[in-house]
Amino acid sequence: MINPPWTSEGKTVAQLIEELQSFSDHSLEVRLSVDGGATSVPISLVAKVQGKYAVLENCQDVPTAIQHRG
Repeated sequence: MINPPWTSEGKTVAQLIEELQSFSDHSLEVRLSVDGGATSVPISLVAKVQGKYAVLENCQDVPTAIQHRG
């Protein structure tokens, strides 16, 4: 299966903020998943990398992953 273009285009900081503001509950914890939402880890930091990326980082020695499926 070929991934649709939106899966690799990325988002700007402004786009991410706009999307997060659309949630009615702003007290929700934001987590990061790299497996399609099956698991997620907490975001520890937001770092500027190489002057062109805002990177969401998990800084735990052993990430506290949550299973969402399966």
